[in-house]
Amino acid sequence: MQPTHRATALSPSEVPSKSKVVWEKFSHQSKFQRKLYHYGTFPQDFNWGVSSSAYQIEGAWNADGKGASVWDTFSQKPGSIPANANGDVACDSYYRLDEDLYMLRALRVKSYRFSLSWSRIFPDGRRTSLNQKGVDYYNRLIDGLLAHNITPMVTLYHWDLPQALHNLGGWANVEMIDIFNDFCDFCFATFGDRVKFWMTFNQPYTIAWSGYGLGEIPPNIKNPATAPYTVAHNLIKAHATAYHTYDDKYRKSQGGLVSIALSADWFEPKDVNVPREVVAADRALQFQLGWFAHPIFKNGDYPDAMKWQVGNKSELQRLSESRLPSFTEEEKSFIRGTADMFCVNHYTTKIARHATLRLSPKSYEYDRDFSEAEESDSPSTAIDKQRAVAWGLRRLLNWIKEEYGDPEIYITENGVATDSKTTWDDPARVFYYKTYIDEALKAYDIDGVKVKGYIATSLMDSFEWLNGYKVGFGLHHVDFTNPNRPRTPKYSAHFYYQVIKDNGFPIPDDDKIERKIRTTVPLPTTMTKKQLHKPENVSVTLRVSRNQFPSRHSALHRGSQPD
Repeated sequence: MQPTHRATALSPSEVPSKSKVVWEKFSHQSKFQRKLYHYGTFPQDFNWGVSSSAYQIEGAWNADGKGASVWDTFSQKPGSIPANANGDVACDSYYRLDEDLYMLRALRVKSYRFSLSWSRIFPDGRRTSLNQKGVDYYNRLIDGLLAHNITPMVTLYHWDLPQALHNLGGWANVEMIDIFNDFCDFCFATFGDRVKFWMTFNQPYTIAWSGYGLGEIPPNIKNPATAPYTVAHNLIKAHATAYHTYDDKYRKSQGGLVSIALSADWFEPKDVNVPREVVAADRALQFQLGWFAHPIFKNGDYPDAMKWQVGNKSELQRLSESRLPSFTEEEKSFIRGTADMFCVNHYTTKIARHATLRLSPKSYEYDRDFSEAEESDSPSTAIDKQRAVAWGLRRLLNWIKEEYGDPEIYITENGVATDSKTTWDDPARVFYYKTYIDEALKAYDIDGVKVKGYIATSLMDSFEWLNGYKVGFGLHHVDFTNPNRPRTPKYSAHFYYQVIKDNGFPIPDDDKIERKIRTTVPLPTTMTKKQLHKPENVSVTLRVSRNQFPSRHSALHRGSQPD
């Protein structure tokens, strides 16, 4: 088959989505302006929370009838994780539930996002293997949260596929759609009288690309040409099926909400004045976030940019059909609108520029025709290529608003990794939360984005996947060398507590602004001219009235980075 057209980007003169207004809106901002600090507060019903996931904290990997997951199998192989770390014990949360509840109560969070271990509930992945002790654990957790007025936000799948289901082909097997739906059905029926906020999958992008394309994380399948697309296709249909199960069987009696937690970096064009670079940045977002969000929140189908890119590359590779699967019209109708709110995980911003990439070997990575780089002006973190670029969050939230019809948005993961040696003094994390939360506040208060909640990552240091215990995201330090796994609040926990208490960053009251500079010695009744000009001899009370401040939308002060 002869190719009929070149594999280049769409016309460089136009961004092929409504979201182009975001780059137009922010293109005038200088580096100084985008770092300005904003005072204001979120609405009273704003959802403040913290997060965790089952494999990262629970431990008890084979206790009380739990089955093995792909992460158990992978991490227990020597050399898989630095220092041969694994989640066999982790934070020991399965046995230390009361300690976890105490931390949550002390933080005064409104919500706790956690995941269910599929293989703890169904050891071999199927209902016939039901493990009641696993169910009992989650009942105690949910009841304990509600007893302290903390809302459970439950993720049904956070990467820890039962090993028995991987042996059947895992997410590359279309049968997983019905198998997962049965697990969801059981969880809705068992916990749904108390759980009102559900997420089917956490970061399906990571499952499809890192798990089945790059092969970096379990199940460690390295097939970048087709597996990511096949797996994503099945994940989207599995999500939609679970959503309809809740809609048809449980929504009327339980009144809950169902969504999916998607991951998204912000991609800033290398040069906003070059249309082709703006197109490349938009394409980067479509290939990462739009891959899953476009079918669910728009029209039931993949973004046009993806269909064009993969289809064109496949044609140039002399394939008879695109490597990107297609949905039938019936499937599009079934998938479209299967989310009650937009849940997004965000950590960093990258710089995107157009690049015509190779045709061989076939790969999702090369299908995208853009290159990415770090935003080098921003602080690095303990994880490579995950710089703290707060201003990207505001732009991402605006992009979601424009691209997906102004949905209600929950930031379901946001946080920063520091070296695991960090115990309580973590100014880098305080700076990260201060600046990122403030960007979310700008999006809400200035831009009118419907930001409904913010979930800090994470409650405590835990098993950090491929990084093991080398880094930590926690508001609390966990001593993994101590069998009792003591938890200690870091400075960032105190900071986040105050942010929750204040519901953001309110404009300071007059009495808080008042400052007195007093002399340490009595002033003489008469002073020489030389004495008068010594500042230590002057007592001044500075009082600034509220009306001297600009309006909330412009009350901006430059945030300071920690030393």
